[in-house]
Amino acid sequence: MKLITVAATALALFVSGGGAAAQQKSMKDRLVGTWHFVIAEVTAPDGKKSFPFGPKPRGMVIFTADGHFTQVHIAAEVPKIANANRLNASPEEYAGIMRGTIAQFGTYTVDEDKKTFTMTFTASTFPNWDGVAQTRTIDKLTDEEFINTNPQVGAGRGSAYNLYRRAK
Repeated sequence: MKLITVAATALALFVSGGGAAAQQKSMKDRLVGTWHFVIAEVTAPDGKKSFPFGPKPRGMVIFTADGHFTQVHIAAEVPKIANANRLNASPEEYAGIMRGTIAQFGTYTVDEDKKTFTMTFTASTFPNWDGVAQTRTIDKLTDEEFINTNPQVGAGRGSAYNLYRRAK
């Protein structure tokens, strides 16, 4: 009887310890994977809100375990190119595409204590960001949802709240 009690206690500790171990997974480990872009909301210094990729953007961010990332954001209403030749669009079409998209890749690090991550852009469709590091806060990170804030959107436009949902 004593052996059964000891075995049951050991099993209970093992099971409860497994849950605690899962909860103690690092932020970086929890960040790894593919996330679908849901919304970006920019708050200007005067408090005015805007949605640079519209109300139903498309895109994703992928974080690898070895510290690399790729990110693509595309507005739902990016114009199609009338002549179907991406190398020969009109100036208006190019402008609409540029305003409605951003893509970049590079490396990232996570600061567990500060609850931030820093993306260092190797290259971006906004070339001014090539080689730039941006630190963002991790506001929420669950198995299903990732929210971050970029406190300094380019050109002093304010801060950006970004919501992603894990790909299934």
